[in-house]
Amino acid sequence: MIEIEIKARVEDPKITERAIIKLGAAPTGIENQVDTYYNAKFHDFKNTDEALRIRAQDTEYFLTYKGPRMDSISKTRTEFEVKIADMVNMGNILSSLGFYPVASIVKKRKKYAFGDLIIALDDVRDLGNFIEIEIPAKNPNNYEEKLETIFDFMDKLGISRSLTVRESYLELLLKENRVNDRSPLIE
Repeated sequence: MIEIEIKARVEDPKITERAIIKLGAAPTGIENQVDTYYNAKFHDFKNTDEALRIRAQDTEYFLTYKGPRMDSISKTRTEFEVKIADMVNMGNILSSLGFYPVASIVKKRKKYAFGDLIIALDDVRDLGNFIEIEIPAKNPNNYEEKLETIFDFMDKLGISRSLTVRESYLELLLKENRVNDRSPLIE
């Protein structure tokens, strides 16, 4: 699966939420997520532009791998995700294989649907408010056209392309020196 995604900071999430609804997007739910990211000395994801995480989403758990970004303007990447039954044991398996937890990103996510678009308004602990707009695709063919669909929607929301953020939440957290990439798990 290819995750074609654009992210931007949001100054006032209530104004953005009203604009999303005014354009006709339908609310699809609210999720509480904790994403614990892993790294390894033998495969440093920071250097390879990849990510490995366990997501706790309310009462469900997922193991996700994200490949390197595919361009210089978006967060588009290959993504593989599987549902797991036991987050603690999955963490133990990863640790036994030489992976260690880097940090946890805690967020509350409000989700909306608009055609093929999946829109998320994220309130991220220690980082602030963001909007993520994505279109999942099975292959990378014509992903540039799908990016333009996302940018068009952002334009309608009054969000300029110059305000987009390519860094992941983990990269932003590390950049702001809130954790270092050799630190133990941050709750």
